Amino acid sequence: MYREKSNIAVFSLAFTPFEGGAEIAAREIIARLKGLNFTILTHKFDRNWLSRESGDNYEIVRLGKGRIGGKKYGRIWDKIAYAISAWRKAEELHAQKRFEAIWAIMASYGGVAALFFKLNHPRVPLLLTIQEGDSEKHLVFGKLGLVGLFGKLLIRRADYIQVISNYLKEFARRRGARCPIEVIPNGVDLDLFGTNYKNSEIKAVRENLSIKDDYVIVTTSRLVYKNGVDILVRAVALFKEKRPNVKCLIIGDGPERRALELKAKSLKLEANVIFLGQIPQRDLPLYLKIADIFVRPSRSEGLGSSFLEAMAASLPVIGTPVGGIVDFLIDPSVNQEEATGFFVKVDDPQDLSEKMNYLLSNIELRKKVARRAGQSVRENYSWDRISRLFKNIFDRLINL
Repeated sequence: MYREKSNIAVFSLAFTPFEGGAEIAAREIIARLKGLNFTILTHKFDRNWLSRESGDNYEIVRLGKGRIGGKKYGRIWDKIAYAISAWRKAEELHAQKRFEAIWAIMASYGGVAALFFKLNHPRVPLLLTIQEGDSEKHLVFGKLGLVGLFGKLLIRRADYIQVISNYLKEFARRRGARCPIEVIPNGVDLDLFGTNYKNSEIKAVRENLSIKDDYVIVTTSRLVYKNGVDILVRAVALFKEKRPNVKCLIIGDGPERRALELKAKSLKLEANVIFLGQIPQRDLPLYLKIADIFVRPSRSEGLGSSFLEAMAASLPVIGTPVGGIVDFLIDPSVNQEEATGFFVKVDDPQDLSEKMNYLLSNIELRKKVARRAGQSVRENYSWDRISRLFKNIFDRLINL
């Protein structure tokens, strides 16, 4: 068992209020590990954010001055400056309260800061979380390549590595990991995504989106190439030829949004494809509830938390057999009794269109698979279960 109130330093470029899947996971886990004190060293993207913020068992230290109005992803020099300042701040705080372990969220700029600290304090155990969802080529030559040799050295110097899928476990091994590697997926807020809404609430959202007797397809996705939303738009155009009464809700934002809007317009889908932009997490389940199926034809995926959220909302899902998706999605063609979703080929809008048409024609199959998927998520992806697994890791590290 770890000692009560042991101090842990967390290195993460981003953290609340600007957070993605990895940062949400860290926040949920930290909130449940009350026996530990966490110091989270993150970047101050917006000048209006507090430089320090405390909770029951954590302190957030935001480094840098921030920019007016913020810049969502920061500039490269800001990120490099963060890596250096996070390392220096960790050294300063270590002299005051002694960190018994350090935790790097992602093998990126926060990881670089953690590596500098580890090299200076080799006896302080390092936990590395790898959640990257890009293709291996991009991981090696893109994000991790941008960080240079630091990413590979970080993987080799870690005392324990936690990954969210078997795909990333094998990636870490190929990149030279020498320590134990444990697959612990991200969790799902089961209370939130299992919310039962009144018919009047669902009706109000449908009316606001001018949805009547349409088939409704939804995706929640950062609008980037790897998530294949362009394939979904093309599939909707093909689907519309058979079933004109279709609506596709695209929830999320990103650098590809303008190109996707132009693609939808060129395919005469202005009335069928609705770009909703970012929607607060608390409101997301309601938009899932008004849909018939969830679709994300990813080209690569570290895990795919959006799939798990849709499954928790009892929505049948369609994905591609890439990355970490294969850890939780079982197609009926493989095991009909254990099926949790449906696979389509990568980069194949025709296959996707046909699978959407097939599912929308088979309501009992949709319901059966959605029930099994919801059960699987409840059994394996609760944040309480995930946090217990992390507690075991910190037990092990602090008692090395």
